[in-house]
Amino acid sequence: MGATASATRSSIPKFCARKLAAVEPSSVNPSSPFVGLPAALVEEVLNRTTHVAQGLLGSFSRAKEQRTELRRQLCEAKLLWHRSELGPAPFPTVCATDGSYAIERLLTTDLVAAAAVAVEGLTPPSETRYWAQPHHHVYVQAEPHHEATATILRAMMLGQELQLARCAPHDLVLLDGTLTLPIIYFNQALNAAPRAPQLHTGQTFLAGAEQYLHAYRELLTLTRNDKQIVAMPKYSTRREIGQLLGWPDQQDDRGLLSAVLHPGELTRPLPLQAPEQPWHFSTAALPQPLRGAIDRLAQDVTAALNRVHVFYYKPQTWLPALRIEVAESVARSRERMAIVVQGLDMQCATPAMLEPYPNFLADRMVKALAKALPAFRQVATHHIAERFEGDVEEVFFAMHGYRSDSGRK
Repeated sequence: MGATASATRSSIPKFCARKLAAVEPSSVNPSSPFVGLPAALVEEVLNRTTHVAQGLLGSFSRAKEQRTELRRQLCEAKLLWHRSELGPAPFPTVCATDGSYAIERLLTTDLVAAAAVAVEGLTPPSETRYWAQPHHHVYVQAEPHHEATATILRAMMLGQELQLARCAPHDLVLLDGTLTLPIIYFNQALNAAPRAPQLHTGQTFLAGAEQYLHAYRELLTLTRNDKQIVAMPKYSTRREIGQLLGWPDQQDDRGLLSAVLHPGELTRPLPLQAPEQPWHFSTAALPQPLRGAIDRLAQDVTAALNRVHVFYYKPQTWLPALRIEVAESVARSRERMAIVVQGLDMQCATPAMLEPYPNFLADRMVKALAKALPAFRQVATHHIAERFEGDVEEVFFAMHGYRSDSGRK
């Protein structure tokens, strides 16, 4: 066999041999990110990346030159505060929530899972821990192939997350994502679920939709002053301050303010950037009486969304500016703002994490769901194979995974 392979290789023209060597897997470090890519493709991408880097360098240099001017504009507009202006605040108890979903697409069915977790943060010295371990909601189901599965599953995941935030006994609850995301995901699922009656996921979402919206309305209003719920999206294209002050369109507020703000500084809360179309719920496809209940809640939710405020805060030198979205009741109270800032200061205690401590833990937990789903599929496959009375080969064909889809907010 070896002699045949050697003879075959020796019969290859020299120019073909050189091309073969350029993509030979054995010639590449297995840990290299370029494994499996043609050498010429890698070289071209690297060359183009160099040109991209030159353009970014110019952009960063211009932003650095403008930093002083941007600070001056913030000060003149009275948008720049220091945390000391909020007054003293007690150390709050803190938790964070996050969620993820995953779909293992098999030959005959889909294995779907959604999970939401709530993780307690660092505890103040004068307080005892509320939770001995993280709290969670989880959903696992086998579904027929359907294009609406991911849409509905994602909304269910977010609804479970909002319920955990609503029930948490902590003074400060940190959400991963923006406060406007639930209305987008819920709208998509409220349209899709009634049109997919064969999906157990859709029926489960509709059964919990009213409770999800109750939780959403509560965190958007927060009439109780003993609890603050804030949303902190990692990625945002919003430009409330940039539009107000006429800043360059090339960068969003968070990117610019990360360089402009000093540790301990925050911006004055401003109303959230209005959408191109008014916030609304599409409930025409829902059956009665669910439609009536959702319509009543939708009026409160959309009214509260129009009053959401946003501010930016830089807790430490090593952190980017945090984009923080809050209910109007929090934005209008310096005492409640002080609790939010105090809690973020306490949870951003190490440069090893570029986000508050409980957000970091919750993020790591939910990311593990997609990685674990193939293992759950194998457990189910072995369980079926042990009890199946036909040809076991049929089981392994049916449960063969073609690809996995996963997502978060």
